[in-house]
Amino acid sequence: MASSKLNVGVIGYGMSATIFHIPFITTTPSLRLHSILQRNPGGSAQSAPRDHPDVKHFTSLDQFLADADLHVVVVTTPPQTHFSFAQQALQAGKHVLVEKPFVPSAAEADALIDLAKEKGRLICVYQNRRWDSDFLTVQKLLAGGSTLGRIVEFETHFDRFRLEKPSNWKGLLGMDQGGSALYDLGTHLIDQVYVLFGMPQSVFATFASQRDGLLSGPQNPDLEPDSVTAQLFYDSGLIAFVRIAVASAETQQPRFWVRGTKGSYCKVGLDTQEPQLKSGMKTNDANFGREAPEWNGKLTLVANDGSMREQDWPNVEPKTYSKIYELFGEALVQNREQDVPVPASQARDVLRIIEAAKESAKGRRAVQLS
Repeated sequence: MASSKLNVGVIGYGMSATIFHIPFITTTPSLRLHSILQRNPGGSAQSAPRDHPDVKHFTSLDQFLADADLHVVVVTTPPQTHFSFAQQALQAGKHVLVEKPFVPSAAEADALIDLAKEKGRLICVYQNRRWDSDFLTVQKLLAGGSTLGRIVEFETHFDRFRLEKPSNWKGLLGMDQGGSALYDLGTHLIDQVYVLFGMPQSVFATFASQRDGLLSGPQNPDLEPDSVTAQLFYDSGLIAFVRIAVASAETQQPRFWVRGTKGSYCKVGLDTQEPQLKSGMKTNDANFGREAPEWNGKLTLVANDGSMREQDWPNVEPKTYSKIYELFGEALVQNREQDVPVPASQARDVLRIIEAAKESAKGRRAVQLS
């Protein structure tokens, strides 16, 4: 297997598959797009057989998984299906990559982690925004602690102006099924905080439906949030703020604000890769992942005499979402669990933070994690 490409099969053929997975599978040297499972290609505006006539096509999960030539399964369907599909793929002896949110609960994550170990297979979670260029810029600024000093506050935002409720799973599924803004966007933001700082000591969260003018709490115990404000507290004194909004009328939406004892970094605007992919840009385009200079971050540093100087701070050279597939492909070829770029155990930890946030918002109190 190490000398040839690994055959990858994709479950689902919606935006996740067509925008975030297949373009990267087909450009990763160690991988080959082998098959696609689409339940009803004739009844959908998007047809996998039409778009990819040279690969195998299935409408039955059992037949798809029974293919002995299939090595890796990529699950791109809505989150309430992730556990079942990943479980069946692992039981069939396949390696698995699961779109975020991984599964609705930490308990389900643990069950899949145990099953993957039992079957000797690798499992990875598609936390692609670890490879956002602005996040990589923040990661580099924080490395070693010399540029900004000790970090005292960290803000990460996913704010939009979208007053209409989504008609897909993001607006229809409850939190118990992996739906709502908490699982859709919060998974990204909390994962990035986790990568930078690890598990927090405690969490305090407030959920809101900005579209309906409602707050979470005892009076609205079943509120499904479209907006989130969460505070993650760390032993070092750091407070990380996670914010999601749908009623943010800004021409430049906030993204990161990092404050330290030696300086600060502020960034507006979301990473460019998603809109570029949706517009049809190819992953090998020279501009893929690059921002125009007017979107550069602002770095403010404190001199020894206490004076402050602000400067433009461009993003680092893009690695792009190609990197997660490149690294997972290498881990698969070498069959090395320690090389999986986003281990399921890390996604499980993020789910523990999400569950603490849910408990906090419901009871309006801080919840201890460690």
